[in-house]
Amino acid sequence: VQLQASGGGLVQAGGSLRLSCTASGRTFSSFVMGWFRQAPGKEREFVAGITGSSAITYYQDSVKGRFTISRDNAKNTVYLQMNSLKPEDTAVYYCAASRGGLVSSRSTYNYWGQGTQVTVSS
Repeated sequence: VQLQASGGGLVQAGGSLRLSCTASGRTFSSFVMGWFRQAPGKEREFVAGITGSSAITYYQDSVKGRFTISRDNAKNTVYLQMNSLKPEDTAVYYCAASRGGLVSSRSTYNYWGQGTQVTVSS
């Protein structure tokens, strides 16, 4: 599985961005998909995850109510809608695919995209 993330950019605090991640292959719907982020000097951290059927979503506490993860299995794409962005959301955002396991754990994920930069100015 190859993952291609896009949609990052520079936005002012309070603004919005939508990240997309498109996967290759015909088994996309079988994967749990996640978004992680890594700020300079910090470890990569879980942001949001979604099960294959979109039945369950998971969020890091700091983004609950501001970010929404969704997926379109017909398009092999997972999205991260980010609203009310804050400077502390600045990071490289990565999408990842997992065959199963703890959704919030980096070690669960088998495949990673290349990352897209999100910069939020104050």
